[in-house]
Amino acid sequence: MSTNPRRARWLVPVLLVAVWLGVGGVLGPYAGRLGEVATNDQAAFLPRSAESTEVIAAQRAFRQNETLPAIVVWTGNTEGGAGEAAGIEDRVAAAGQALASLADDRNVAGDVSPALLSEDGQAIEGVVPLRPDLGDDLATTLDRIRAAAERVPGTTVRLAGPAATQADLSDAFAGIDGLLLAVALATVLVILLLVYRSVLLPLVIILGAVFALGLACAVVYALADHDVVRVDGQVQGILSILVIGAATDYALLLTARYREELAARTDRFAAITAALRKSWGAVVASAATVALGLLALLLSDLTNNRALGPVGAIGIGCAVLSTLTFLPAVLVLLGRSAYWPARLTADGAGHGVWRRVAALVDRAPRRVWAVTLAVLLAGAAFAPTLASKGVPLDETFVNDAPSVAAQETLGRHFPGGSGNPTVVVADADRLKEVLAAARDTEGVASAYGATASGRPGGEPLVVDGRVRVDVTLTSAADGDAALRTVARLRSSLHTVPGADALVGGYTAQRYDTLRTAERDRTLIVPVVLAIIFVILTVLLRSLLMPALLVATVALNFLATLGVSALVFRHVFGFSGTDPSVPLYGFVFLVALGVDYNIFLMSRVREESLRHGVREGVLRGLVTTGGVITSAGVVLAATFAALGVIPLAFLAQIAFIVAFGVLLDTLVVRSLLVPALVRDIGAPAWWPGRLGRGGGPAGDGPSADDRT
Repeated sequence: MSTNPRRARWLVPVLLVAVWLGVGGVLGPYAGRLGEVATNDQAAFLPRSAESTEVIAAQRAFRQNETLPAIVVWTGNTEGGAGEAAGIEDRVAAAGQALASLADDRNVAGDVSPALLSEDGQAIEGVVPLRPDLGDDLATTLDRIRAAAERVPGTTVRLAGPAATQADLSDAFAGIDGLLLAVALATVLVILLLVYRSVLLPLVIILGAVFALGLACAVVYALADHDVVRVDGQVQGILSILVIGAATDYALLLTARYREELAARTDRFAAITAALRKSWGAVVASAATVALGLLALLLSDLTNNRALGPVGAIGIGCAVLSTLTFLPAVLVLLGRSAYWPARLTADGAGHGVWRRVAALVDRAPRRVWAVTLAVLLAGAAFAPTLASKGVPLDETFVNDAPSVAAQETLGRHFPGGSGNPTVVVADADRLKEVLAAARDTEGVASAYGATASGRPGGEPLVVDGRVRVDVTLTSAADGDAALRTVARLRSSLHTVPGADALVGGYTAQRYDTLRTAERDRTLIVPVVLAIIFVILTVLLRSLLMPALLVATVALNFLATLGVSALVFRHVFGFSGTDPSVPLYGFVFLVALGVDYNIFLMSRVREESLRHGVREGVLRGLVTTGGVITSAGVVLAATFAALGVIPLAFLAQIAFIVAFGVLLDTLVVRSLLVPALVRDIGAPAWWPGRLGRGGGPAGDGPSADDRT
């Protein structure tokens, strides 16, 4: 009878491991299937209330649904005399026939344009409007267009426009599941092997992260399949990195605490119970800051931001679930062998370094925080120089992309906005006034009313008293100059009496996205800071300490932006960033940065309750130094893995988060925060009363600082 309870307590961990093995076996494949429900159609991620979004709805009344233009550009040697002129005419005619042959393609969503010769006689252009929801069929459709276009003799064919760009984006995300996951897991495994110098534990942590990712992907797949959330390649990549990084960080905290408890007692069940009791609060609070910070993105008016919110929160939830169920079960079953062949002691590797750091903080706290604060402020001074006005097409891809070269060729021979017009919908009675105002706007090359035939010069097509006007800009549709032209165009047309003009199209969509992103930052940043402050207040039972921690992580973010501005411009050659980059960087960096302060200060509070504030700070720094630094390195490395995807957006996110996490881990959490708390002493925990008064001369500045 006495053996039954002993057997029973083994039952729970065995069942938990069996359940998670089942989760891994059944749901694991979903980590590679998110691409089936993902869309890289950027039109699906427009601001809900923007003027350009209203234009998309208005276009449907003209039986001209939203399309994805593919611009065909033919170039060749077209200079010469009369004979060559005849050759030019033949090529234009052949190009027209090639375009006409595409009219019956099932994926063509409108009238194919005629072949147009450039004013310099060096290039021919044609526009093929495609359905915007082609997905995997886009590449094969573009191949058919290219094959038809290549029948024009003596020319080189290039494909430009939004369709070609979207195809290159799809290529950039191709294989994202396998490549990104392999790079991230390999990086984490190497770091864990170096940190723990054990065989089994890194594999267990990796396995737990993979199980969490499989569960998260399965949940997201089901939601996306039922149109509850949207997923694109960026969200898909960030989810993988976020789950692996977070699950590993939480696992490091728990396994480090379990190692301490095992070194102090022989009963593995008592050790895991104590480890869970002392660490689950910090893990859950840390996860809550990230999850709620991500959910704050639901306040955004941009659909891709709103999509990342719940998707990321689901990933964090699965990471916590794996950490608090699967990992403890395996640790109990393995016991001390989990750390083999490393020697099991309460003092982990690297504590000698952290004792020296703690001694420095204890000896001269005011000097330490003053120097680190000056360094962070110096970096933050450059934060305003980070331009977040969008990335031009030629910087969207880290490597060469065919659509970029094609767009450059198009811009050399035709007006920059050719083939991708700005769309205006206005009252038909004011068509003449609208056309005049549009043509008089600086940066506009041409404007004409849309006709039933789709060709300029005919009778305007009027539907329900409204008319559509196509406006071609002189500058490239994705450039800053085009954005300024759209702003001027709206200003001009909105003042035409009775026109009720709406300005949309590709450039207007980019303009609205930029303005919406600015509004999102203004709204979401204070909301995230407030969420973090509330969670820290509940966890630490203080008001001053949470305010101090929030201020330090915010300063760390600004310093990271400042350094990023210098690196992006002078090292990577980026002229700016996507408008969502600072917001994503803020949410990840601030929420994740608070994690390390939570790990540190929850331990400091625990030690201070027993030993006083001064000793609590020093003990907390020494005991958590190695594990938190390891967690920071792991998280930085996993986010850096985003750099394998050749897109500027993800490369910028990767650098901001990786650098910011390292700066937070090595400077803010290791030096600035401990030095501030050591210098302030017990009042740092106001209004609560903490510790035993800090001991003799315990909570004031050191004698060295006072002199």
